[in-house]
Amino acid sequence: MTIPTKAEWLDALTQRHGAELQSRFSAATVAICGLGGLGSGIAVALARAGIGTLILIDFDRVDLSNLHRQQYKACQLGMYKADALTDNLREIAPYLNIRPMTERITEKNLKTLLKDADIVCEAFDVAEEKAMLINGVSEQLPHTILVAASGMAGLESANNIRTRKITNRFWLCGDETSDVAEGVGLVSTRVAVCAAHQAHAVLRVLAKQTERR
Repeated sequence: MTIPTKAEWLDALTQRHGAELQSRFSAATVAICGLGGLGSGIAVALARAGIGTLILIDFDRVDLSNLHRQQYKACQLGMYKADALTDNLREIAPYLNIRPMTERITEKNLKTLLKDADIVCEAFDVAEEKAMLINGVSEQLPHTILVAASGMAGLESANNIRTRKITNRFWLCGDETSDVAEGVGLVSTRVAVCAAHQAHAVLRVLAKQTERR
């Protein structure tokens, strides 16, 4: 099958979103920190929406336990997630600019890794890492918008997952209560709902259609 040209690709997106909105999407750089169920889902959604540049950050490799909820293939077991996801996104959106980074984000390197991002998506599993990223972006990158997640585990109703504007630079997606330590852990469907909330929050920020506080 012939891959469409870049002009054909952009024209299809423009027909869907309109010229002004697609121009905003194409000009945006979004960093995704953590490429598990949330992060890989966010990346696929934003790639399909025509975001111009994705910065993909994760130090981990694809494991068999990841496949039930993350956007990887069995043939990619053992690959670094940043590289495997890059390959998959290339199949979905061939003209997407991707910057994969096999790095662990810390307080010391956070500013360097994320300095080019207009919006940062937090998609970590560990509470301490979430707090580090949220605090680091707030303190070190005063003009960067952050979209984070809290609570998507279990089989409770997906309708409990929501997007809430915390400050003018901080959006939070999830039910804000469920924890993987309580009964049923992460289930693919509910994680996907939360990932979609985060990706949609990014698009709404770029479209200047954001929730009121």
